[in-house]
Amino acid sequence: MTDADLRTEGRPEGRTEARPEGRTPRDWAVDAAALCFAVLVGMVVYGVAAQHEDRPVWIQAVDLPLGALACVSLWWRRRYPMAVALLAVPALALSNSVFGAGMVITASLALYEPLRRSLPVLGLFVAASVPDALLLSDPHGTDWTAAAFSVAYYLVFFASGSALRSRRQLLVRLREDAVRERADHARRLADTRRAERTAIAREMHDVLAHRISLLSVHAGALAYRTRSAGGPALDAAEIEASARVIRDNAHQALEELREVLLVLRTEDEGTAAPQPRLADVAVLVGEARAAGQDVEFHDDVDAALASDLRPQVQRTAYRAVQEALTNARKHAAGSPVTVRLSGAPGADLTVEVTNPLAYEATSGPPRPIPGSGTGLVGLGERVALDGGTLEHGRADGVFTVRVRLPWPATSARDPRQRGKGEA
Repeated sequence: MTDADLRTEGRPEGRTEARPEGRTPRDWAVDAAALCFAVLVGMVVYGVAAQHEDRPVWIQAVDLPLGALACVSLWWRRRYPMAVALLAVPALALSNSVFGAGMVITASLALYEPLRRSLPVLGLFVAASVPDALLLSDPHGTDWTAAAFSVAYYLVFFASGSALRSRRQLLVRLREDAVRERADHARRLADTRRAERTAIAREMHDVLAHRISLLSVHAGALAYRTRSAGGPALDAAEIEASARVIRDNAHQALEELREVLLVLRTEDEGTAAPQPRLADVAVLVGEARAAGQDVEFHDDVDAALASDLRPQVQRTAYRAVQEALTNARKHAAGSPVTVRLSGAPGADLTVEVTNPLAYEATSGPPRPIPGSGTGLVGLGERVALDGGTLEHGRADGVFTVRVRLPWPATSARDPRQRGKGEA
C-alpha cells in the first residue's frame, strides 16, 4: 500500500479508491513480485497435486486456465479488490494452480476491504473450497485433513492481511496526529509570540508614554511662553531650568528604556532593575507636579501593610496611576487631577484617579499630546492578569479611572494580627 492508499484508510468506508496518479515504482515492483510468486507457487502445487491426486479429467482441463486467470487478475487487486476476489471463487473451488494467487487475493481482500465486506467473501471462499477438499481430492473417501488445511489456508492469509491493514491504519492515524500536533504547536507558538509582543508593547507604552508626555508638556510650555505676545519674557534662569528639566526627563526616559530592554534580553532575573512599587506612587505624583500638573494625592494605605502585597500587584497599581496621569496630561491639559489609594488586607486595593473633562487652561501647549489610544487597553490587560478589575468612564463632567486589585488577608507581617496571636 502506498502513501496515497494510507491517506484513504481513515475514510468512513475504509476503502482505497482509484488513484489518478497511478502506480508508483514501488507499486510496480510489489505487484510484479506478487505475480511471479503466485505463478511459481501455483506451478509447484499443480505439479505435486497431479502426481498424488486422481481428479476428473474436466477439472484437470480447466485447472491451469483458471489459475492463469487468477494470477493475471492480481494486477488489479489494489484498485478492485472485491471484484478480483469474487471472480477468483471458481478458481479457488476447482484449481490447484491458483494456490499462490489465492494467498495474495485473500490477503489483499483483508487489506483493502473493511471486515463487514470482506468476511462474507471469506466465508464464500471456504464454502467453495471445502467440497473440493472433501470429495474431489480423494474419490475413495473423505479427506478431512485437506478440508482443515483449506480452512486454515484462508484464515492464515486473511489474518495476515487484516494485521497489515490495522498496522497501516495505525500509521495513518499517527501521521494525522503528528500533523495535528504540528499545527497545534504552530498555533501555540503564534499565540505565545503574540502575547510576548503585546506584553512588550504594553511595557514600552507604560514606561515611555509618561516620560515623553512630561517632555512634551515642558517643551510646549517653553515654546508657548517664548512666542506669546504681551506676556513676560523668560529670563535666562527660567530657560535654563526648563532645559534642565527637559534634559533630566529625557535621560530618565532613556534609562527606563534601557531597563526594559535589559529585562527582555536577559534570562537572569537577578540582573533586572528594581520594579516600581506602591511607595513609588508619591515620587510619580511629585514628577507630575514638577511638570506643572495640578495633582492632589490621597494615600490611605498603610505603608507597612502594603509591603506585604505581591510586587506584581504593586507594580500594576503604580502603572495605573502612571497611565491615568499621562492620559490627563494628553486629553485634559491643565485640569486638576485627584489620585487616591485605599485598601487593606482582606479587601481590595483601590486606585482611583479623577479629573474634570472641561477645563479652560490659562497657559500650556496649544495642541494636545498625541497618543496611541491603547493605554487603557494595556492597563486592562495588566489588571486582568492580576485578577483585578478596571473601570473607566465619564460621569457628571468628571472622567474616572478606577482599578481594584485583590489584597489577600495577611497574618505574618500584619502587626494587628501578630498582636492577637501573642495575646
